[in-house]
Amino acid sequence: MPTPSDMTTDIAPGVLDALQHQVAVFARRAEQTRLGGVGQVRNSMDRAAYLLLNRLDQEGPMGVKALAAGMGIDSSTVTRQVAPLVDTGLVKRTSHPEDGRAVVLQLSPRGKARLEEVRASRRALMALVTDGWSEDERDAFCSLLTRFNSALSEVHNALPPVTPTA
Repeated sequence: MPTPSDMTTDIAPGVLDALQHQVAVFARRAEQTRLGGVGQVRNSMDRAAYLLLNRLDQEGPMGVKALAAGMGIDSSTVTRQVAPLVDTGLVKRTSHPEDGRAVVLQLSPRGKARLEEVRASRRALMALVTDGWSEDERDAFCSLLTRFNSALSEVHNALPPVTPTA
């Protein structure tokens, strides 16, 4: 397997430095705005909550293990992140129809409405941020960002698990 230094020999260090810096700036800006929309703090949403609600909306009701696997995180993390969503009525816990002992998580009508509020606000923010961009530029950016996120996920998944030290 190539080492990190092997992989960068053909790429100008300045480009990689600029890329890692821009990714760090993007992460900060995204967290600052919570990508909640244009001046609409009420429409901001925690990243974990947004991703969980979005997955339940896109894929339908599912168990904790399936949700965790689909998001690339462990079940205990999903359980911890979904608890406040259940407490606030955005997600419903129900019994699995075939195995009453298993729990199925489902987006509630309130959760669906809240998710749509946040999505609409984020769409407005994306429109504002990319004002003056052509449709082709928006498409290219989205395509490259999707590709970047997929590659980052693959690298993350290939890393050995970190074991806590005592």
